[in-house]
Amino acid sequence: RAELKEEQSIDLIGKNEVYGDTRHEVSVYVKVFTNSPFLVCMDLALSQEKIIDPNYLWTGPDGRYLQGHEYVNLTETGKLMVMGFRVSMSGAYTCTLSHRVIETTTQEEIEMVEAYKFMVYAYREADHAYQISVRFSMTHCRLQTDASFVEKLNKILNSTISHLTCHITASYYKCHSIRTPKNGLQHELFVNFLVNPFAPGWEEVCQEVPYDCEDVTNGRVRQAAELIGKFFHQLRYVLKYEFHAVPTIQYVDDSFSMTPIDSCRPGFGKNHHTHQNCASCCVVCGPGTYSPDNGVTCQTCDNPQARMYGAVSCY
Repeated sequence: RAELKEEQSIDLIGKNEVYGDTRHEVSVYVKVFTNSPFLVCMDLALSQEKIIDPNYLWTGPDGRYLQGHEYVNLTETGKLMVMGFRVSMSGAYTCTLSHRVIETTTQEEIEMVEAYKFMVYAYREADHAYQISVRFSMTHCRLQTDASFVEKLNKILNSTISHLTCHITASYYKCHSIRTPKNGLQHELFVNFLVNPFAPGWEEVCQEVPYDCEDVTNGRVRQAAELIGKFFHQLRYVLKYEFHAVPTIQYVDDSFSMTPIDSCRPGFGKNHHTHQNCASCCVVCGPGTYSPDNGVTCQTCDNPQARMYGAVSCY
């Protein structure tokens, strides 16, 4: 993912190339463990011209020259690819291009120097959980009965989705008395919970596909949420047509709702202002910030000396 400028076309991005710009730095987002696009040591306009005696000098975030490092692919035309991108590889990549311009009339040679800066950030896809809300009608609000019912419900749902290494967390319920114009006073149990993709054993699943683990967990938790949706759809049918006696607790038709909740791995966060071109991504926390948990915000360190990317604490 690259920050597109007006002069850059989709065709150029399709070639897996991102051009520099002498006027400002160019932001590039690389998914963890994948290869970056080629960073081109010139702007789009210059790339359309003939260049005499070009020389390219690339430096990495630590200020060291990149030539000869095994994790980079440097072409003879000044293009840089960073391979197997890691969090620690985030930062400023700068290329200095020097070349000659020959005056047509005097044949005088003038040396030109341009600098191009790319800010390259590691990112992950956001981890998804799903907030589920359902309601049940009851004859009375009784704390012990409510607790027992929700406990049994959670056990059933957990057994339904356990094969997907997902589980129910943050379960919350409350019984309310509701007055309706037609039916008078009624009682409803409001139940909320999260479908979480990190049940015990999820790490073993990720060991099989370590590079795109969030893709796998996101796919599994989506399946789990859909299974739970089917469960409540069938529950409505079972309670309505297959119970010989009317149960004391009944599912409220069409009360099921499902809302995706994003989270980021520790050391990553979202910032719609700083990373507009990767707003849905979990981007590595920059120097001076950290994220200790699975939230979506990189917090600012009190200690200004914290200069690393992807920090989970300030110390």
